[in-house]
Amino acid sequence: MRWTDIYDIAIELEDARPDQDILKVRFTDLWQWVQDLPGFEDDPKKSSEKILEAIQMAWLDERD
Repeated sequence: MRWTDIYDIAIELEDARPDQDILKVRFTDLWQWVQDLPGFEDDPKKSSEKILEAIQMAWLDERD
């Protein structure tokens, strides 16, 4: 997975952290959790606040 695989990341995060309050996640934590996902292989420096926000919103959609 790469940073641009927003929906795949959201699915994996929901599987890994189903009880997490998504709207209270700090972006520093989210950044690390994404990198810790199995199969994630992108450069950590390619992340941005915009990407993290998109991941957070996709994760929220995945939960609904």
